[in-house]
Amino acid sequence: MRTSSQISWALYDFANSAFATTVMAGFFPLFFKQYWHGGGATESTFQLGLANAAASGLILITAPVLGAIADQGRLHKAFLTCFALLGIGATFFLALLGPGLALAALCLYGVGLLGFSGANIFYDSLLMEIAQPDEYERVSSLGFALGYLGGGLLFAFNVWMVMKPEFFGLASPEQAIRFSFASVAVWWLLFSLPLLLRVRERPLDQPRKQLIRRGWGQFIQTLRNIRAHRPAFLFLLAYWFYIDGVDTIVRMAVDYGLGIGLDWQALILALLLVQFIGFPAAIVFGQLGTKIGAKRAILLGLLVYIGVTVFAAGLDSAAEFYSLAVMIGLVQGGVQALSRACFAHLIPKQYAAEFFGFYNMLGKFAAVIGPVLVGVTGYLLQDPRAGILSILILFIIGAGLLMRVPEK
Repeated sequence: MRTSSQISWALYDFANSAFATTVMAGFFPLFFKQYWHGGGATESTFQLGLANAAASGLILITAPVLGAIADQGRLHKAFLTCFALLGIGATFFLALLGPGLALAALCLYGVGLLGFSGANIFYDSLLMEIAQPDEYERVSSLGFALGYLGGGLLFAFNVWMVMKPEFFGLASPEQAIRFSFASVAVWWLLFSLPLLLRVRERPLDQPRKQLIRRGWGQFIQTLRNIRAHRPAFLFLLAYWFYIDGVDTIVRMAVDYGLGIGLDWQALILALLLVQFIGFPAAIVFGQLGTKIGAKRAILLGLLVYIGVTVFAAGLDSAAEFYSLAVMIGLVQGGVQALSRACFAHLIPKQYAAEFFGFYNMLGKFAAVIGPVLVGVTGYLLQDPRAGILSILILFIIGAGLLMRVPEK
């Protein structure tokens, strides 16, 4: 039976997934291109790609050391609170920006993404505070499920507002989108309260002196341990490449659809389709992994992603975009879920927490290379289709490295 602290912890996933769906994947790329930027399609894609990469890159550089400092000082909850409030505040202020303020919108989006990603470092690490080792999978799955549910529910409501603004007393779809940003901030804050109020960390048994030096020392030691276990290191390298491709598609899909002239309403509905297909498909994909092995199932998923990327470069209708959404929904959750299972087979038990710290960091803070590839390629060639094709290199390198990883 799940405890109140476990439910409170899982509700944070219910809270912050609203940012991932409504802001990151849904309305920000749409609003930035059509409302705040108002310029060329490839130029706005280039700028959006740089903003995504900058925020992800900053987290990628600082996450391991911050995580080690939090480990040493038992500051996971304090760091989570700071990053979450940073993201919530930036998201709320997005709702106040008028048209043409592209730079301000990008800065606020980058800060929001920094807060969202940074808080996730410490949210993941709190799992060890509220659950026993034999409960990790069950409690972690609860958070995963509530994340899909929370993100999907608020996004569906926001899409309804944008489609029918007059029903809610709003003047236009633009006003409805701005209201949606504010609703994400309120939702994120409201459903974070159970974790902030009810989840407790174990008391620190030593003084908080020289935290930075001790945290840096722990990070260096963990890095050495990972490098000493070649299969795990090779898998992490493969994972970083292919999950970067997966996350890039999530973040840039709407911007790409707009760039090739598709209707924004069809793009938003396609995102909803991915959200509600993803969770049951992940369960089915997990069963496939138990039969053929996690590594083979992941490779199958990456093969689908390669096909999806090639198909995306040639699509020109909403119906084809819906088909694309179905294909992504069928494999997205499965690739993410089975990657964790595959990694678990490769690491020594005594280093599980340290190794999974790096794994979670790479998974949460990918989308560094991909957005730059999409933005720069599309801008230089003045063709968004060429930009989306550039993601192929991430899936091909990731799959090639994964094929060299032993089964166990």
